[in-house]
Amino acid sequence: MAQVKEKTTKNKFTAAQKKEILADFKLGWVSRHMSLIGRKEVLTGKAKFGIFGDGKEIPQIAMAKVFKNGDFRSGYYRDQTFMLAIGEVTPQQLFAQLYAHADVEADPNSAGRQMNSHFATRLLDKEGNWKDQTKSKNTASDISPTAGQMARLLGLAQASKVYRNEKALKGKEWKKFSNKGNEVAFGTIGDASTSEGVFWETINAAGVLQVPMIMSVWDDGFGISVAKKYQTTKENISEVLKGFQRTKDEDGYEILRVKAWDYQALIETYQKAEEIARKEHVPVLIHVQEVTQPQGHSTSGSHERYKSEERLQWEEEYCCLEKLRQWILDNGIAKSEKLDELEDEAQDEVNEAKNAAWKAFFEPIKQEKSTAIELIDNLKEESGVEKVGEFAKKLKNYPNAIRKDILSAARKSLAVTAGNNSSAREKLAEWVKEYREVNRDRYNSHLYSQTPNSPLKVEEVKPEYPEDPKRVDARLVIRENFDAIFEKYPNTLVFGEDSGKLGDVNKGLEGMQDKYGEIRVSDTGIREATILGQGIGMSIRGLRPIAEIQYLDYLLYCFQGISDDLATLRYRTKGGQAAPLIVRTRGHRLEGIWHSGSPMGMITSGARGVHLCVPRNLTEAAGFYNTLLQGDDPAIIVEPLNGYRLKENMPTNLGEFTTPLGKPEVINEGSDMTVVSYGSTFNIVESIIPQLEDAGISIELIDVRTLMPFDLDHVIGKSLSKTNRLLIVDEDVPGGASAYILHKVLEEQGGYFQLDSEPKCLTAHDHRPAYASDGDYFSKPNAEDIFETIYEIMHKADTERFPAIY
Repeated sequence: MAQVKEKTTKNKFTAAQKKEILADFKLGWVSRHMSLIGRKEVLTGKAKFGIFGDGKEIPQIAMAKVFKNGDFRSGYYRDQTFMLAIGEVTPQQLFAQLYAHADVEADPNSAGRQMNSHFATRLLDKEGNWKDQTKSKNTASDISPTAGQMARLLGLAQASKVYRNEKALKGKEWKKFSNKGNEVAFGTIGDASTSEGVFWETINAAGVLQVPMIMSVWDDGFGISVAKKYQTTKENISEVLKGFQRTKDEDGYEILRVKAWDYQALIETYQKAEEIARKEHVPVLIHVQEVTQPQGHSTSGSHERYKSEERLQWEEEYCCLEKLRQWILDNGIAKSEKLDELEDEAQDEVNEAKNAAWKAFFEPIKQEKSTAIELIDNLKEESGVEKVGEFAKKLKNYPNAIRKDILSAARKSLAVTAGNNSSAREKLAEWVKEYREVNRDRYNSHLYSQTPNSPLKVEEVKPEYPEDPKRVDARLVIRENFDAIFEKYPNTLVFGEDSGKLGDVNKGLEGMQDKYGEIRVSDTGIREATILGQGIGMSIRGLRPIAEIQYLDYLLYCFQGISDDLATLRYRTKGGQAAPLIVRTRGHRLEGIWHSGSPMGMITSGARGVHLCVPRNLTEAAGFYNTLLQGDDPAIIVEPLNGYRLKENMPTNLGEFTTPLGKPEVINEGSDMTVVSYGSTFNIVESIIPQLEDAGISIELIDVRTLMPFDLDHVIGKSLSKTNRLLIVDEDVPGGASAYILHKVLEEQGGYFQLDSEPKCLTAHDHRPAYASDGDYFSKPNAEDIFETIYEIMHKADTERFPAIY
């Protein structure tokens, strides 16, 4: 609030100031009644679960006053007052989310996909194009994992620094993302969640990078039921972080403290923080102390179980709304009757919003229910099956039936009338089919891009070579392709451990920092979680970051962020946000148990929503970068670690050739068996083709190239219809990627019906690979393993032609 800058004695406020103060008072009570009434909606069964921001109303109103167009919030599920104050959520929308209204118009945050108080603004239009972020107040989609919002906060803030300082981004096409880098990223977190490692990693990284970030810690003394004496050293996060305080001679943070109930001090504190962060690009931490939480953590329990009588009494006395009320009265800004009137108005407005949200949510469901009952009744009449009538009656008598109840009754009716060929049954079956499709869009769409910009729509362009191609170390192919990428896409940047000065540990970025500068090609600390977070945040703001995780095994350090945030972003906003980040890593068949893992099963299970590229060589890898930079989805590219020194031909169309997603490549045609692999292990399989031919075995060798998406045109299934035998060779553990591939081929592609022999998976052992070349040989599939497995399958099919080896 610009008008209130310093403590003012009684009756020194202008009419405009008084109006603003009373508006703040009412807004605080609107938010409080949303919390109180929302809790009742859960406890009466109209909503599944509720989590609210009561107790934090006044601090969040103060924060909202300095939040400008272009700024970003990366917060957590207590920020409802802030979202109200910046005009990016309404009471009706919050109740729509509480009821899980699966409609973007009703709940623009997530279309009912996230529980209440998980906020997001629509950053993309309906065609998937970026809106002008400088003309709106922006919120990156919230996630529930504690402190998970911290990593991306770093990237959101760093984007401002990139836009302010990178000369290549001064053109008008970048103006929709930044106004000269003047945007601030606002983070919020509960005090207990500062115990999480990603909080500390982010705090350290932001201090190193000196980015415009304001971090608010809401300190209410507890983490659910656990008091902060068990959470934080000295029970005081700002005290612990004192060493981060900047000085005249050293960079660091500005650290500020303020009481949650002190209206004027809060406004002054946030004004000071904003000026420092916005102008100087210095991170600020605001420790908001003495916060109350009047209803406890959530609707799952009562805080009376773990708070003492003294604490509960203190929370009543130091409620920020009650303190503001007393301050208003003490300063003669309004009388008690006026404040009572504002509270009553707030409650009435919230009740109206609740009722409107419930009606908008429930009326369409009632109509769907009515349609289903009519169809089920007709089936009962035509079929004479009494059980159908029971399903209809149960549905009629359930006043708050939701879509699962409606569809369940219809499907059960079809099940008990199987074999009945009545027209009523046909109509019900058709309705069920259509209803399931409608609900697929409501609940299952937008895992990947459904826009014209999807990387799946990028046309394949083959590498081109001169008549006498130059044979080079493969790392030079990837390096020269990166050079072409940086020249072609000025918003592309890469960062990671040893990515800058060294040019990455395998010199795939050699010389790029010298040519394109430290902003676009930069080193980071050893901190994978926030390397990923930098990428997520910057990609949300229109940049095309390539976040380098040095080795595939290190992906585990940041996998929580990949799985919970990056992979789900488009889905959890139903297409409202996207983070087209490319995670660059290298792996497969190095040496030692912490440098040669291949956790593909973990990634395929935990990162649906992210494309997973597993090229066999670096030309294929380069093509993936070229493809993905034309698309709008995130991806992981695993470069084959033992390929950098191998020789490959240097293409002439660097930066232009593409490797398609979901399109396996048949490398060797054959008739006896289909053999499927990827990455470095694929090359071992290819190397034994002459040996197999000498033994009279013809294999069709297929490189899957991408595990996600997997074989969209069923290339492998078609091959299997010719060979009728299948071997999957994989260096993941048993039941990992090989099981994933087997499911895809046998079940989704109908491969089971083409088999003449038992399908086989040849994988690594259960343990991590042992060290050195012998460790690799005895831990993962080797050439002899592959040859003998193929031979054994053929031996079982034709013992005369292929006598046993052992």
